[in-house]
Amino acid sequence: MTNSVDEEPTSAGADIRFHDAGGETAPAIFQELLSTRRRRLAADLAAGRTATRYFPVLSVLAPVMTQAEGEITYPGDPMCLYAALSFAVHRAVADAGQLRHAEHYNDLAPEWTRFPDHAYRMTAGHDGYREYGTDPNTDQTVFDPRIWDEAARVRWIRLLRRVRPRVVLISAVSPAHRYALEIAGLVRTEVPEAFVVLGGRHADETVIRVPHRERLVLAPSSPLAVIADGRAPRVFDAVITGEAYHSLDLLMRALALATDLDRRWVDRDRVLPCLQGLLDKEGPSVGSSMIVLLSSSGFDVLPQDGSSLDLGSLPSPYEAFAIRSRFPIFTHADGGIRRTAHVMVSNACPYHCNFCSESSALGIGLKRFREDPIGRALERVCEYVGYGAEALFFDDSVFWSGRSRDIAEFCGQLRQLRRSEPTALPGRFARLLPEPDDPDRLRDLEWGAQLTVDTLIALRERHAASEILNRMREAGCSYVYVGIESMSTQVMDHIHKNLRRGTDRPWAHRVREAVSLVKRHGMRVGTSVLFGLDGETRGSIDETIEAVGGLIDARLIDLASPNILTYHPATPITRIHGMQDRLDYHSPRVDNRRPYTYFEEAFPGVVSVVLAEDDIWHIHRETERRWGTVRNDSSPLLGEGDGVAPEEEDGEAARERDDGPGGAERDGGMPGDARVVAGFVPGVAVPAEEPGR
Repeated sequence: MTNSVDEEPTSAGADIRFHDAGGETAPAIFQELLSTRRRRLAADLAAGRTATRYFPVLSVLAPVMTQAEGEITYPGDPMCLYAALSFAVHRAVADAGQLRHAEHYNDLAPEWTRFPDHAYRMTAGHDGYREYGTDPNTDQTVFDPRIWDEAARVRWIRLLRRVRPRVVLISAVSPAHRYALEIAGLVRTEVPEAFVVLGGRHADETVIRVPHRERLVLAPSSPLAVIADGRAPRVFDAVITGEAYHSLDLLMRALALATDLDRRWVDRDRVLPCLQGLLDKEGPSVGSSMIVLLSSSGFDVLPQDGSSLDLGSLPSPYEAFAIRSRFPIFTHADGGIRRTAHVMVSNACPYHCNFCSESSALGIGLKRFREDPIGRALERVCEYVGYGAEALFFDDSVFWSGRSRDIAEFCGQLRQLRRSEPTALPGRFARLLPEPDDPDRLRDLEWGAQLTVDTLIALRERHAASEILNRMREAGCSYVYVGIESMSTQVMDHIHKNLRRGTDRPWAHRVREAVSLVKRHGMRVGTSVLFGLDGETRGSIDETIEAVGGLIDARLIDLASPNILTYHPATPITRIHGMQDRLDYHSPRVDNRRPYTYFEEAFPGVVSVVLAEDDIWHIHRETERRWGTVRNDSSPLLGEGDGVAPEEEDGEAARERDDGPGGAERDGGMPGDARVVAGFVPGVAVPAEEPGR
């Protein structure tokens, strides 16, 4: 982490208490608690005094609301949420059924009782909203609004009133944190007794345990810090951080044990002793993580330091959830967009770029598929095809962490699988393709991955890179995404990126070489460009825009994504630019407006100090003009009403459209008044629906 473990912990006056397994609850007393509760629930079920042992749970991905006009250009599945839930949901479903057969949950259990069936998976649309229903499958327990606006807010309130969840699980990255706070605040208003848990990258980056010591370092933008000093209300009951796959399962079982058998709500005073009792009985969970319980008197911390985590040992994220992604980069011959699954075989980037929150140097550690990695990855591919995937995108920051041997072996075996007759498929893969059309979908599978310029040309001999790309194409790869950051030498000379600098070829030349190599192997190329790094000037901005435009003119780039450097709490550049103590990811009233809404994750106050707002306008307009339809746009290409491009309007009209009265409210990221929608409003008029439970 960028937070030095030597700096004093920031606690904002909160009392921070560390706890071990066991605590004040003796093993015999805890065992008696388990036995008493189980006998009581069994008697209630047998006598008909209660109809079920399950309690409703809702899981939410807090959206990063930065898209103009309420549009999401490439809606993806909420993989951070799916992955975080994978182990806990898997174990709950495996344990579902009659109480006498339950082994994992002692008595009460979450309403994760069945996975979606094949028919449900094949008919799931691309919309993030699901109907919870009266007997929900695991996919239907997710709320994925994708954008936080008035419509999403009303739908969330209706869902809370209908379901009346006992537990709400929220995942958020930093730009989504303010919306996570409001989502949790609405739970407090509508279902006050519900237990709310926050996890995700923002908590990981801002709540840091000093190794081997009972101390926390809380970044100023941490959910614990903003709650402790009153900048945000106490809307969370627990925060969970780190490799928390197993810890979330532990917490869910503790919450079930802490739930009163009569009232069916969590008794918050019993959560800590139940956690300690389970830890004493079972030992630490797998992976390194931390559970923090919030109360009016402070924070109770339970560190988890278990055995090393093998990502391949976890259930697949899609086991419990439907594939809803539709990436227009992958299409059928008739133009229809393919159902696209996300795949990851590692959890971080092996490189140490100082601006990137995915770097393994930030304390998250690089975890991969460890045991039989190729075989397990191929099982994932077949499993997702069996779930209806027609395309895949490998979300790893670098495909197979840039390891050429793994790439070659994986692609070689995938190619062989795709060409095999159904009767010749090895059993471990055939069992994952049970439907008659599954083998055809595997044979027609299309996929993409992310590589770096250095992976393609700077660290390999040319023939070796060509061989890797050949193998990828033969295995079905049709798209490669490359981060080029900038085309300006003065910017790249300042960047802390793992680059081979001992070469006489300028960076822009190497970028051209890399994308040319991919194109020569018959694959499309997508690129990301990042403005606002050290050394950036208006001249370097124009140099990059023009150089990328030249690659587009040469048909070497099929998609170009302009991005603005946004500060993440734990990245080195945040500290270097003096922004560590100035980030505001919690205030409810943010003036989110153009031009920030044109760029992913950009908000006033959290974007690069190197850029003035006029520079951001310039980047938006010039990339739109120079890159044309190749630009991965997050906003309408033309102005409202008359379809006149900004450059063709007179100055007065342009100012009125972009910055004039009501402009931010009308055309910003949220329909209506963004600054009201994002506030902690205690309630909203919502049409009454059927009573909740």
